[in-house]
Amino acid sequence: MERCEEAVKIFNNGFNCAQAVLSVFADEFGLDRTIALRIAGGFGGGMGRQGLICGAVTGAMMVIGLKYGKILPEDNAAREKAYNTVMDFSNRFKAQYGSLTCRDLLGYDISIPENRELIHANKLTESICAPIINTTVKLLEQIINS
Repeated sequence: MERCEEAVKIFNNGFNCAQAVLSVFADEFGLDRTIALRIAGGFGGGMGRQGLICGAVTGAMMVIGLKYGKILPEDNAAREKAYNTVMDFSNRFKAQYGSLTCRDLLGYDISIPENRELIHANKLTESICAPIINTTVKLLEQIINS
């Protein structure tokens, strides 16, 4: 199974977008998958259901941090690489979807309980979120493997 399909499967099994994206890259960077799921646990629904930055995007940014993040105080080149890679990813994502925010992508403010009911009734997590997760993983693979 391809990584993008695995991420969608994880999402469809009840995990959030950020968990789905981060967890499929965890092993590659020596991160325990259970720990990855916990780390990303609060980022779904646009940062804890606030409708802010999409969970798939924040999951991708965490992966970029795992790949390029600064671990030594003096390693400013690593910081620049991580920041530039996040900007590159963000620009590509926005070019495809028009926004980074959950509420814009879904067309509803997910922080409002009635809107969450509409999102589920209209199966927007299936028609919008799952494809975004799939595309995010593919885009992330292109970026970190280039």
